[in-house]
Formats: sequence, structure tokens, C-alpha cells
Amino acid sequence: MVEDTQWKIMNATIELIKEKGYSATTTKDIANLAKVNECTIFRKFKSKKEIIISALNEKEWKPNISEDTFGPYTWELEADLKMFASKYLENVTTDFVKLSIGLRAPQIYEDIAPKIMEIPETFKKLVQQYFEKMYEKNRIAETNFEGLATMFLSMNFGFAFLKASFENKLTEIEKEEYIEKSVHVFISGIQNK
Repeated sequence: MVEDTQWKIMNATIELIKEKGYSATTTKDIANLAKVNECTIFRKFKSKKEIIISALNEKEWKPNISEDTFGPYTWELEADLKMFASKYLENVTTDFVKLSIGLRAPQIYEDIAPKIMEIPETFKKLVQQYFEKMYEKNRIAETNFEGLATMFLSMNFGFAFLKASFENKLTEIEKEEYIEKSVHVFISGIQNK
């Protein structure tokens, strides 16, 4: 169980990393934002890296993407891919993308990459399995199903990344319209006629 002071330190650290990045965030900055003494940080955590690793184990800062996130399937390609895209974009929030970007520092990336990679790996695996089943049902053509799942992941991550990076400055297309149009175009290339 995380105590209140630890929670304030983790929360402040996450907020600062989303804003400034891991390298530019200092323990002094963390202490100021968390409203604790800098010594308190080191009584609760051994290092800034430990704060991040602890925080990424908390559901507050970790998208919930698992097999249970998706479904039930209708086995209708367009409806199911819209469901996959919608649930992915609900979970891979602007905050999560900004945090992922902020954590791309050599001092920590090797330690936290497996945690960040859980989300795209799980999504890609589930979409790949879905495409394989749709092929078995003769609903899509035979292809490289891993490649197809990677394209679908990239399409959705790209939208999440653009919104996190530029908000509506690059495009005013909202999530629902994006899902509708992108899935429609995507399936036109893979659906058996």
C-alpha cells in the first residue's frame, strides 16, 4: 500500500516528467511540487529512477490493456476493429503518451521500456490473433497477420501521439471521426469481397 507522502512524490514526478522529461526533472523540482522536503524523497525512495519504477506499477499511470479490455467480438470486421481502436484510444491517453515521451532518457529507458512496451505488445498480439481467426472464418485474405496488426497499432498510436503532441493544432478531427474513417479505409484493403 502506497502511503500519502509516497503518492504525492510519485504524482509530482509523473507530472514533471510529462512536462519537462526525465533528464530535466530534478528531485528539487519534485520536492517543490509535492510540497515535501527534498530529504523526504530520499527517505521514501532511493532515487528518481525508483520513484518512476514504483509509479509505473500503480494503475493510476498504467493503461489497462489486457485480453479482457477487448470484446466481445461480433466477428464483423468493421465493428470489431472500431471496438479495438476505441478501447485502445480510451486507454492510451494523452497523459500516457506524454509520460512515455518524457521517459525516453538513456538513464532510465532500459529499465522502464518493458513496462511501456506491455501496452503495444498486448494490443498487437490480440489484433494479430483476431486477424488469424478472421482468416480461418474466410473473412479476410491470407497475409502477414503480424504485419497487419502492426499497421493497425501504428495507425492508432499515431493518432494518439499527434493529439498528445499537438492537441487540435495539426488536425481538428476528433477520436470518433478518426476511428470511423480510418477503420473504413483500413478494412477496404483486407476484407474478402
